[in-house]
Order: sequence, then structure tokens, then C-alpha cells
Amino acid sequence: MAGHVFHPGHHELHGVTVVLETSGGTTYVGRFHDVEGGVVRMHDVAVHDPAASDVGRDDFLRRTLKFGVRADRKFLTIPEGEVTRITPLGEVRL
Repeated sequence: MAGHVFHPGHHELHGVTVVLETSGGTTYVGRFHDVEGGVVRMHDVAVHDPAASDVGRDDFLRRTLKFGVRADRKFLTIPEGEVTRITPLGEVRL
């Protein structure tokens, strides 16, 4: 349903599982909560840090799409200035 807000009064992505990409190359997959005070807040987040992983970003996302989010963090804040893109997980095409 285009334009539908999951929870009225919240950000349009509130409660949606998203892929959040950063300028530093780290990718986060989790439930979007909101943007406030210069940070993006997420829940139940899987983290892909290319410097610490032997699995590439696309393989990480393929595995997530196939098996679901393997959350590393219950709650996470990411500085808004580091965010380069936010995409609903269901719209990711590899």
C-alpha cells in the first residue's frame, strides 16, 4: 500500500525491516524506528562490517533475504550524517 504509514504519527518506515548503508561501508539490516537528534534508531539489527567479515555485502544480504535477520544488536543508533541509503528489505534486488 503506497504511502501507508504503519503507525500514524511516526516516520513512514517505522516498524519496517530495512537495509541501511553507510559512508563507511558498514551495512545494517533491522527494524527502522525513527530519526531523531541526528541519529537513526533501529531495533533487532544485523551488522555487516566489510573490514571484519569474510563474507561480502551481497552474500550477507542474500543470506538475510533467504533466512531472515540474524540480529547482532537489540538496539542501535547510527549517526544520520553517515547514512547514504535506506531501502526496505523487500525492495532489495541483487
